[in-house]
Amino acid sequence: MSDPNRTQLGSTPVADPNRTMMGTAPTLNATVTIKPVQCTVCKTFNPAGVMFCVDCGLIFDRALPADAFGAPAVQLPMVVDSSGREQPIRPGANIVGREGDIMLTDSRISRRHAQIESADGVLTLEDLGSTNGTKLNGSALGPGEKQTVNGGDTVSFGGYEVRISMPGDPGANATGVISSNKTAAIAAPPRVEVAPARLVGEGHDHPLKEGTNTFGRKSDNDVAIPDPYVSGRHGVIEVADDGYYITDVGSTNGTMVNDAKLSPNMRTSITASDVIRLGSLELRILPVDRDQD
Repeated sequence: MSDPNRTQLGSTPVADPNRTMMGTAPTLNATVTIKPVQCTVCKTFNPAGVMFCVDCGLIFDRALPADAFGAPAVQLPMVVDSSGREQPIRPGANIVGREGDIMLTDSRISRRHAQIESADGVLTLEDLGSTNGTKLNGSALGPGEKQTVNGGDTVSFGGYEVRISMPGDPGANATGVISSNKTAAIAAPPRVEVAPARLVGEGHDHPLKEGTNTFGRKSDNDVAIPDPYVSGRHGVIEVADDGYYITDVGSTNGTMVNDAKLSPNMRTSITASDVIRLGSLELRILPVDRDQD
């Protein structure tokens, strides 16, 4: 018989599942700000952590800007066209063409026109047997010939010129610093730049610059046409010395010129009397007299 005055050792008490348990409060330092990733080509904002653009399909790979997890931005060399549009040159081989890793939608460029290889900070350019050839700083490359490319070099793909920009190079968009506080006199007053032509239609009047003008539904086009029947990147209008040219770059609903549907990626000559139809829109190209004040 046990002694009632003796201390008895028992098992560890079991927590009552119905009893409210007090825990520690969450720390404010655990909050993480998630930032979207902006595509360098179509400018679409994508959810953090994705490896490709949800709109145009561009593969980000290691070219993500400073991401949501605090990783440093990876700076890559860029291909910069005359409009200032930049496309990254990723490590390894980059196909340049109308259907390449670096996509240039000019009709003079072959589908697989050339290759730029990036290895250990060195860029190498190679022509892949293109129809209209490749030039580096004005010198033509033979098919299969490789040349080293440096920052600031100019590359012509069948006549379509781009510039190579390396990380750390002063870009075309950099703001210049004036070293003197003195006011410099100018010989003549500045002139307002007049567009050589305009794309006009009902409710539309868009200036066209010399060279290539992209048009489509997205706002980053040279000519933005917010119409549901117009693709995000619909086509290109070229203002050249010998006239006007239009190219459909594979739009969903196509491009009509005088009721004839254009074949995709076919550069077609047009005049001011021709009617361009995009869905229900009717547009014309009108030349501008630059001598008018």
